Amino acid sequence: MSGDVRLEAKRGTLEETRADLGIVYRFKGEATASGPIGGRIAGRLIEVATEDRFEGRPGSHLLWHAPPADGFGCRRYMLLGLGRKEDLTLERFRRYLGDALVSADRFGAADVAVPLIDAGAAPFPERDAALAVAEGILLGTYRFDRYRSEPRPGRRYLRQVQVMAGDASTRDVAAGLSLGEKTSAATNFARDLVNEPAGVLTPQRVAEIARETAAEAKLGVKVMEPEDLRRMGMGGILGVGQGSHNPPRLIQVEYRPEGKPARRVALIGKGLTFDSGGLSLKTSEAMETMKCDMAGSAAVLAALRALPELGPRVEVIGLMGMAENMPGGGAIRPGDVLRIMNGKTVEVRNTDAEGRLVLADVLSYASTFKGLDEAIDLATLTGAMVVALGPMAAGVTGNDRDLVDAVVRSASRSGEAMWPMPLYSEYMEHLRSDVADIKNTGIRWGGAITAALFLKEFVRPGLRWAHIDIAGPAFGDKDYSYMKKGGSGVGVRTLIRYLTDVAA
Repeated sequence: MSGDVRLEAKRGTLEETRADLGIVYRFKGEATASGPIGGRIAGRLIEVATEDRFEGRPGSHLLWHAPPADGFGCRRYMLLGLGRKEDLTLERFRRYLGDALVSADRFGAADVAVPLIDAGAAPFPERDAALAVAEGILLGTYRFDRYRSEPRPGRRYLRQVQVMAGDASTRDVAAGLSLGEKTSAATNFARDLVNEPAGVLTPQRVAEIARETAAEAKLGVKVMEPEDLRRMGMGGILGVGQGSHNPPRLIQVEYRPEGKPARRVALIGKGLTFDSGGLSLKTSEAMETMKCDMAGSAAVLAALRALPELGPRVEVIGLMGMAENMPGGGAIRPGDVLRIMNGKTVEVRNTDAEGRLVLADVLSYASTFKGLDEAIDLATLTGAMVVALGPMAAGVTGNDRDLVDAVVRSASRSGEAMWPMPLYSEYMEHLRSDVADIKNTGIRWGGAITAALFLKEFVRPGLRWAHIDIAGPAFGDKDYSYMKKGGSGVGVRTLIRYLTDVAA
């Protein structure tokens, strides 16, 4: 992880600052450098850019070694192309800056100075701009090297980033940097969990980590063991886990604010620590990344971990249904019938549609909480959502349009791609079973909708509910700027933003 980089908001300009490297933004079509740079260094770097025909193409870099005789504070300067000023968004800025800091680290820069960004169709709020700086740096320089004898390129040298605020409020800039440090630490915590090998991160191990995390963050925690799950009638999670030597767990972590909460929210995570498909066995290629099938639970635990420091006036109950789906001799079979906690029975038509069986029990359990205003679940639920939206976006659906829209807005503000999806009740006919109340799969077409409709059957009437399917963006097959190969931590920043927004 990259959490030990020190971020500092400072008054003044880049020209007045000493560092190993100074970063200067170049916008395409602009004759001058942007932000609190300082006239002398800005003019010199524009000359360098002109000489090298550096036009400011989005994400491009140009490194210049400052002659000692010039007397500049930084030994080296990097021109960072950001494209056209009016086209820049904070999300694009995160990407470009994250890439630039990885490059800076490769040539040994320990102390980097960057100016606060001032761009977009309208100037970015100072706090939001500083938040984007922090996230671009701390998410962009993340690496998971726990099992490598030699670390890959990432953050090896970088120790400090000075953010030059110019005439902006250093208080607002420092607040944005501080929030970015918290959201990045939470996201990288989730990334670490998703990247752990499934042989290490069993349901029992996740329960241990949840206890450790709750103790550190002063959260409430309760772990329900298999005997508790049987007593509660949780046939879904028990059925999914019965083919594995690693029995399932239901983990409950609670955050309570000081004073009366403005809202009571349940966050629910799918937690398949490994999904082989069960007897409906996946191909070996499809199993290669199935340690990521607990990314929903990782996001829930990571978001809860951040809340005590942020202090939103929302009571939050995090529920993580942890199981391992394996094809052992005791595994459930296609055609088996499971009874879920709320009493409904499910015909298992495909044992690889197991996440919804786990979530059925957890949603049923959440529905028993008195005074709960809403429930939001995150799950790598179905490849049908990847077909619909591709690998970079999550789909959001639910039984309350206002809640769905609020989640999507929070995602947009946090820089995570999410899109609202429909919930056509007419498709319920594809989930009708001849032997049980419902079956766990429908027809091939509209699979993301029928999967969400299945979950809706286990949400009590009157409870506002949103479902976030993160099957696409939960695990990347290559580095894409600050979104690194492997676990992405998707959903963490959206949940934190949503919870802080509704408490405002």
